[in-house]
Amino acid sequence: MVVLKCLRHPTIQYVMSHQGGEMPKYTLDAVKALRRLEPPQRAEALSRYPPEVARTVFEQFEAPLQKEVLAFLRDHQVNRLLEDLDPDDRVRLLDTLPEPVGQALLARLSPRERRLTHKLLAFPAESAGRIMNPEYLPLRPELSVRDALILIHREGRAVGTVNVLPVLDSDERLVGLAMLSALVLADPDQQVADVMLAPVPTVAPETDQEQVARLIQAADLLALPVVDDARHLLGLITVDDAMDVVQLEQEEDFARAGGSEPVDRPYFSITLLDLARARFVWLLLLALAGALTVNVITAFESLLEQTISLSVFIPLLVGIGGNCGAQSATTVIRAMATGDVNGVGVGRVVFRETRIGILLGTAVALLAYVPVLLLFETGLATTVSLTLIAICVLATLVGAGMPLLARRFGIDPAVVSAPVVTTLVDTLGLVLYFLIARVVMEF
Repeated sequence: MVVLKCLRHPTIQYVMSHQGGEMPKYTLDAVKALRRLEPPQRAEALSRYPPEVARTVFEQFEAPLQKEVLAFLRDHQVNRLLEDLDPDDRVRLLDTLPEPVGQALLARLSPRERRLTHKLLAFPAESAGRIMNPEYLPLRPELSVRDALILIHREGRAVGTVNVLPVLDSDERLVGLAMLSALVLADPDQQVADVMLAPVPTVAPETDQEQVARLIQAADLLALPVVDDARHLLGLITVDDAMDVVQLEQEEDFARAGGSEPVDRPYFSITLLDLARARFVWLLLLALAGALTVNVITAFESLLEQTISLSVFIPLLVGIGGNCGAQSATTVIRAMATGDVNGVGVGRVVFRETRIGILLGTAVALLAYVPVLLLFETGLATTVSLTLIAICVLATLVGAGMPLLARRFGIDPAVVSAPVVTTLVDTLGLVLYFLIARVVMEF
């Protein structure tokens, strides 16, 4: 009944009735509706589509959802969907499957598609070689624009993109890129060499995919060539694939910044157990780290007994320190993601953030001193103000330093995210508070 109800959804009805190869207007809406179904129901709905529409919809699913759908389709349907996928999308799907299953599916592909897929699988995971499209239409620099457009019209449907076309010399080395828009607007008697872009940035196949995506984003490129040491072209990474990588990396960073493991599928297609599991480990780790704060308070219990008013300001100091550290960590992690601090020493970034901590701490301390002085004694007002300065400096130092050190040791900076920084600053901030109180208030 659920499937029948879903199939009566207006957008899905529209998609099912579409018979052309062009993406229908409401395909994306249909994809959203199908994502919310259970895998068997999603597969049944997909099997009712015309072949071209089924392929278009299937391509829009994340790899884990594609894997689930394949388990409920007939062999001939699986073979058709896999054969129609672009090589880079096919590799992304195969990476989610057990190796024996992946090898069995590879064996069913046509020789050409199997060869292209093996070409990408030869490169490391999350590298440029894994996300490039090895299907492209090369042009020669001496070719006329008129002949180039005829070639594009004749053979363009068989390649991944014709918006950007690589220009290769007689030795198959990359010499430039030709934009389709430039070819269309150029004089037909001009040569491709006259309208191509040269030189163009390139990357090696082993380059990290996030670095590639950031380069495409920063340079505003439509495609980035992947070449070997001799500049022989291996494939093109298009802007849509690059943006998929950026989105994936951002989702991972956002999840870890919120104290959770990233999930690789849409919200409504994840089971409650999987969602809870993604959050539980972080909650457990943060709870264990938070136990340090309890130990600190216990260690200074005698001090708190002498001046109960010290405990009044613990939430204020913990909140200020945690937020200050989270701000610093978030700022530095974002700067690292966008490449703003690439090639910059750890000390320079930490020193900059520490000075910001001094400014913030001083400003907050000045604002807090008078109200505390009016309600409590001078010693406590001085203690709170000095602690605010110290804890802001500490928070920015930890918030800036931990992500940078994590990257240096090959750890994802998002792992030492805001919740981790906040918990650490809370503990160390309380130690500073009680030590300053002992000195200032002479306990």
